[in-house]
Amino acid sequence: MKPSLPKTKTSRTQARNAALLNQLATPGLGSLLAQRWVAGLGQLALAVVGFTLVLVWFVQMMLGYYGQMLGDGQAHHPPGYAGLLLGGGLFALAWCWSLVTSLSLLRAASQAGLESLASFAAGQMKLEEAKIVLALAALPQWRRDGEIISRTFAFKDFPAAMKFVNEVADLAEQAQHHPDMDIRWNQVTLAFTTHDAGGLTEKDFALARQCEAWSLR
Repeated sequence: MKPSLPKTKTSRTQARNAALLNQLATPGLGSLLAQRWVAGLGQLALAVVGFTLVLVWFVQMMLGYYGQMLGDGQAHHPPGYAGLLLGGGLFALAWCWSLVTSLSLLRAASQAGLESLASFAAGQMKLEEAKIVLALAALPQWRRDGEIISRTFAFKDFPAAMKFVNEVADLAEQAQHHPDMDIRWNQVTLAFTTHDAGGLTEKDFALARQCEAWSLR
């Protein structure tokens, strides 16, 4: 049995934009933007069919109206309201369905935000000495100096070193945890500590492991 793919995480901004598109523009567009493909395609299909039926009803109504005005001698019967009711009902169904998806996206984004906050708080706790020793054992090329861990990476040339620096900057920005850097042509020295916690935390070692893995590519 194939494992099911995890749902794509959606930020609060993405969830809000998707909800606005769903409810104020076209049902389904926001769901597609948030990569809810099945729901988005279903909502969009219902909305398009509903709108088309309403449009057809309106055109028939206008043709009958102008035919009477021009007096072409033909009997014009109003199309009735079946098309309007069916089309309006389908569009309303699409709108309600997209509302459910929008609320689900907003709820998931809010929950993800809470989990991220909890993870950030846990990463800010200063590690016990035993845990620091174990974490360093998994990073043999890193050195500890008091409450700082550091390592110097060597690359073939300056462009390669700067590519590594840019990657580290992206990783650090995502983690909201920024190392001290020293750049010497083809060598880059990184130093990690968590000032707010007064020492080494899991965030220091997590980012160090990510930098180590990238350098081995």
